[in-house]
Amino acid sequence: MSFRSAHRLGQPAFPWRSFLKQLMAIGIPVALQNVLTTTASMVDTIMLATQGELTVGAVGLCAQFTSLMFSGYWGFVGGGMLFFSQFWGAKDDEGICKSYGLTLICMMTVGLTFGVLGAAFPQAIMRMYTDKTSIQQIGVSYLRIVGYAYPLQVLAMAMSALLRSTERVRIPLVASIASLLTNLVVNWLLIFGRFGLPAMGVRGAAVATLLSAVVNVALIVLLSALAKNPHLLRVRDHFRFSRALTKDYFVKCFPILCNEILIGVSNMVINMVLGRQIEEAIVATAVFRTLEGFIIGFFSGFTNASTVLVGKCVGEGEHEMAFARAKRLVALCPCVIFCVCMVLVSLRWPMLRAMGLKNESYAIGVGMLLIYSVFGSIRMTNWIQNDTFRAGGDPVFGTVREITFAYLMVLPCVIASGIWLKLPFLVVFACTYIDEPVRLVLMLRHTLSGRWIKPVTAEGQATIAEFRQKNVKGAVR
Repeated sequence: MSFRSAHRLGQPAFPWRSFLKQLMAIGIPVALQNVLTTTASMVDTIMLATQGELTVGAVGLCAQFTSLMFSGYWGFVGGGMLFFSQFWGAKDDEGICKSYGLTLICMMTVGLTFGVLGAAFPQAIMRMYTDKTSIQQIGVSYLRIVGYAYPLQVLAMAMSALLRSTERVRIPLVASIASLLTNLVVNWLLIFGRFGLPAMGVRGAAVATLLSAVVNVALIVLLSALAKNPHLLRVRDHFRFSRALTKDYFVKCFPILCNEILIGVSNMVINMVLGRQIEEAIVATAVFRTLEGFIIGFFSGFTNASTVLVGKCVGEGEHEMAFARAKRLVALCPCVIFCVCMVLVSLRWPMLRAMGLKNESYAIGVGMLLIYSVFGSIRMTNWIQNDTFRAGGDPVFGTVREITFAYLMVLPCVIASGIWLKLPFLVVFACTYIDEPVRLVLMLRHTLSGRWIKPVTAEGQATIAEFRQKNVKGAVR
């Protein structure tokens, strides 16, 4: 009996055991994969801390350029996973392959563009992020090598998104573990010059990042071939998309793409402001971004799970179940993230010291962690709601709110406090989260309205009218 039928008969509404089992089955491997990646970044930072605080700060600023690339391609990941998960629910293998082809073309365009910029124009990039010449020089030597890793990292992300959306999470997890081990070993060999190899310092860390990206892509392809994956390696089918699918894909992706690009630009401006504070604040920010990546990486496992669990139900036409799952995800996941933040706060002294912070930079890092433990949990709540809307077929609502508040509230406050008023750094940092509580109220109202369920499959469209009549206020009856 379907969830809709049970709901009508007044039977116990929600299958918690099955829901949590599926959430863990998808979310934990993805979260573990992302945590391993962030752990590699933390180990990088610890190793590079031996090269001095300025090296840590420079690599941290390079990571902000990587984050800008992330913003450039993540809109296509979000749009692609919308189609992958809904077609997966409808058991439409052809639709999955075609939408993956579109996603791959768009993502690789971004990856190749940023790869060329990083490898060929590192000086211009570092000047954009900081006015400290000593930090710029270190960053240039790092970016010149890491630029070659960017297309490979984007390719791995595209393949992982497809595998996760079709509930094949073990392959990217295994590849990520091998990539992490490669990164750690090569870092140790080349940063410090072990076994007769040259001590390359920050350039050694860049080479390690490049080689780990090669291992990641190679293993995903190899393991998918051995598992005879029905979607990833059907290359001919990837590029046989129809005009109707292409139009629908870009209509759904365009709001997400605008969201990610404009928010990426907003974050770039924020990082430019933070990069013009005192050197201790720049170093503390670099370390904080690594820890933030740990939290986001852990949390993104649950957002991936929400995309699959909600999108699959919408694609099948089980909208009541999708609605019920969304409400419980919004309540459950932020509580988990708050607990993770509390663990990091409790471990602040050994963790921040090991990553090279001391004296004033250490005090700033602790303050950033405390601020994030409150506002970061709110941000994650907004994040999972936006991903849920996208999985359900509504990429517009969260996009409009995020962009509007970023440009009308966050950026003016950050620029005013950091550049014009020159307030203490932690005040400037707190301003980066000033919009989150307001957006939380608006996003919760939309979640509870059910208006975000907009299926793209025939199975989902066949049952949407019934759902709207029952659950959406103002629906035509």
